[in-house]
Amino acid sequence: MTPETSGYKEAGVDLAAAEETMRRIEGAVASTYTPQVLRGLGAFGGLFALPAGYSEPVLVASTDGVGTKTVVAAALGRHALIGSDLVNHCVNDILVQGATPLFFLDYVAASRLEPAVVAEVVTGVADACRVAGMALLGGETAEMPGVYLPGQLDVAGTIVGVVERSAVVDGSGVRAGDVLLAFESGGLQTNGFSLARHLLAGRYAEPLAGDERGRTVGEALLAPHLSFLPAVRPLLGAGLVKAMAHVTGGGLPGNLPRSLPPGLGAEVALGSWPVPAVFTELVRAGRLPEGEAFAALNMGVGFVLVVAEGDVAEVRERVGPVAGAPARLHAIGRVREGAGVALIGA
Repeated sequence: MTPETSGYKEAGVDLAAAEETMRRIEGAVASTYTPQVLRGLGAFGGLFALPAGYSEPVLVASTDGVGTKTVVAAALGRHALIGSDLVNHCVNDILVQGATPLFFLDYVAASRLEPAVVAEVVTGVADACRVAGMALLGGETAEMPGVYLPGQLDVAGTIVGVVERSAVVDGSGVRAGDVLLAFESGGLQTNGFSLARHLLAGRYAEPLAGDERGRTVGEALLAPHLSFLPAVRPLLGAGLVKAMAHVTGGGLPGNLPRSLPPGLGAEVALGSWPVPAVFTELVRAGRLPEGEAFAALNMGVGFVLVVAEGDVAEVRERVGPVAGAPARLHAIGRVREGAGVALIGA
């Protein structure tokens, strides 16, 4: 070992651990490559050829993370879920505009790299990329002592997709009276975890009262962030969807308006979809007012479609699966004149 390498390790950066991490993940990364990948892992920049068949291809890009859900994952030793959560979050973000995923880049950082942990995260990323039909084109692992707390890690990702210009879903056709159809989230997805940890820390091993699957508090908090791509894809070519919203930070009030044209808002009927027990417990534990709960949490709604009333039956017939199971769509409200989201009591 050279003095430079020894000094670097003493400063908190282990080059051998970085090399071991790369060795562990290279197979998982390569397994996601599509025919459009020209250069992937190991290159300074990934090279990707646009697929044929588009007359006016529009690239759609998004970057996001999973927030402090990583802290819960570390406490329970379940890091693979974080990788798939990251990918699915980003897939849903570009799906809102009708895009098909092309490739993904990930970033994993910690105060000290643990090759087994990083490999578990990246394997989760690769698994979700394969399901989405996109390449994990490259990424970065960073060891930064002094920036991150010991034992914790941060993950983020960038996705690039493509959509025909004429097929971009931009909400311009939305009208008052259109129906809001919601997919269930199953859990917090990747938002609201700072609040959740504040309210439920130390209780992760406890059974969650009323949980529909008999899970512990920690297991319910780590419920997967689902991809809605398989469910929505059959609807896009049929022109049945006017707008979509991915319900992330800000909940329904913060995300539905982003998909609606000026002058239109939404009316959401409380009680029109099942609220998982984890949200009920968070509201109880924090004595959260209704407005705060809906602003901080998705409250069981993961993704919303805006469709014409006359198309609801066809949408229900054509919709694809969610996580391999038949999708459960709930009519939760309507578009109305005005602005914002009004929550109407059951």
